[in-house]
Amino acid sequence: MTLADGAQTSVEVLGDDPSSDLAAIRFEPEVEPAVAPLGEAGNLVVGQLVVAIGSPLGFQRTVTTGVVSALGRSIRGASGRLIENVVQTDTAINPGNSGGPLADTHGRVVGINTAIIGGAQGIGFAVPVSATFRRVVFALVTEGRVRRAFLGVMVQSRQARGGALGGAQVENVAPNSPADRAGLRRGDLIVGIGENPVRSTDDLLNLLDESAIGRDTELRVRRGKNELTLNVRPEEQPAE
Repeated sequence: MTLADGAQTSVEVLGDDPSSDLAAIRFEPEVEPAVAPLGEAGNLVVGQLVVAIGSPLGFQRTVTTGVVSALGRSIRGASGRLIENVVQTDTAINPGNSGGPLADTHGRVVGINTAIIGGAQGIGFAVPVSATFRRVVFALVTEGRVRRAFLGVMVQSRQARGGALGGAQVENVAPNSPADRAGLRRGDLIVGIGENPVRSTDDLLNLLDESAIGRDTELRVRRGKNELTLNVRPEEQPAE
């Protein structure tokens, strides 16, 4: 890795989390570098000035400026999970900016640049520095991974319309998975986990966090005209 002063140093990848598009690395430079302080994306307001730093298209240490265009957006991560509450900005972001900081005018890092909308102009996104951000980074540094629960199903969102319930429609059930052992079937509509409603695939994924691993949970399912309650014990999501 090349530091801002041109010094070279080797790095160790401690862990990465495709679901949040974050990773943590460790390096030991000969001279301790200056470090940008972390801010808090929750303090941002629409229209606030921000700058993005990165190496777009290979141009090292490029700085671009713009404003916060919107807050609380959602985009898809590499794993298909929804990354919630990302910061939208019109700051010029191109391939090579990913992983670089989005900073406010005080030099505080308020986000990590992550994605752009292909074919559009001035629509970029950054993962916000928040409590969730800090939990993910802490887990990567201490454990090298972020633990999440899974049921072993492929699902598709079904919108509520015409009096029909919305939820996560089961398209496939993996053999000997927690869902299979609980009696879930293809065609079932998952409408709730415990006391929490499930109105879409994203609701289901968001509820399958580390706290759900190994815990007996009631899964509310619509099967035909009947609503069933199945007992399921989610397992830890495999690495692959």
